[in-house]
Amino acid sequence: MSRSEQPGAYAAAGVDIEAQDRALREVKKLARATFTPGVLTEIGSFGGMFRPDLADLAEPVLVASADGVGTKLAVARMAGDFSTVGRDLVNHCVNDILVQGARPLFFLDYVGAGKLDPREMVSLVRGVADGCRDNGCALLGGETAEMPGFYQAGDYELVGFIVGLVDRARVLDGTRVVAGDVLLGLPSAGLHTNGYSLARRILFDQLELKLSDRLPGAKDKLKVGEWLLAPHLSYLAPLAPLLAHPGLHALAHVTGGGLTDNLPRVLREGLHAEIRFGAWEIPEPFRILQKEGDVELEEMLRVFNMGIGMVAVVA
Repeated sequence: MSRSEQPGAYAAAGVDIEAQDRALREVKKLARATFTPGVLTEIGSFGGMFRPDLADLAEPVLVASADGVGTKLAVARMAGDFSTVGRDLVNHCVNDILVQGARPLFFLDYVGAGKLDPREMVSLVRGVADGCRDNGCALLGGETAEMPGFYQAGDYELVGFIVGLVDRARVLDGTRVVAGDVLLGLPSAGLHTNGYSLARRILFDQLELKLSDRLPGAKDKLKVGEWLLAPHLSYLAPLAPLLAHPGLHALAHVTGGGLTDNLPRVLREGLHAEIRFGAWEIPEPFRILQKEGDVELEEMLRVFNMGIGMVAVVA
């Protein structure tokens, strides 16, 4: 088969290579804008190469993580706005390695779809690039896969992979935590990237709300879509100055599993956390979900962050 014939045949099978190529040219520009001095390769190489600066590290340790944004993508699709979920993805991954004391070096993304819309794909990656710049890490590479028949039309899968760096002496792994330490909660900006399946069922299936509707019973004029698409915050900037402080004993990123499952992950055997309700004001939208969905408090704490996105364990 000649090269001139192949693209047409592939397009007939549901894969538009030319549209992908146009989008990828724009994606390369977005990625280059995130490059830091450690990047050694251009976007499009078989593998991305990165040379970290190890000058001030006695025993460098790499920390890696992977995650997705779950069904928050379904809300983005409903809104016709994919510009924020890329940043959500980066911030989520940055927080996951931050809890071990690591600062991000580089990031890679995967975008899968049944049918790639070039504008939507560029919007997704633009959000990823924005998140990388905000957190000082390079978008080193990624993969875009159009798989008709595997993903449904209009569906996207967005996954991120991050690598960071920390000196071994400054690794946060929970071993410093002792009885009597204090738990400090850092506020979230909404659901972040967890609990969307339950929230969508309550808001859209049970209450039959639209994204443009106000949350029922809310005192302010907050709309459903605004709250659901509120960004997943990165805690790197406020916590970075404290990473070397001896009084910081551990960090817990409150994601899937909520406070119930995530806080114990950074506690040594034999220790338990005591959380005082009333020490912070649970944001009203969570209370609305609990009431309208008739959800038990125990399940709320396991599914949602309840207004706390990160917990610092300090002396």
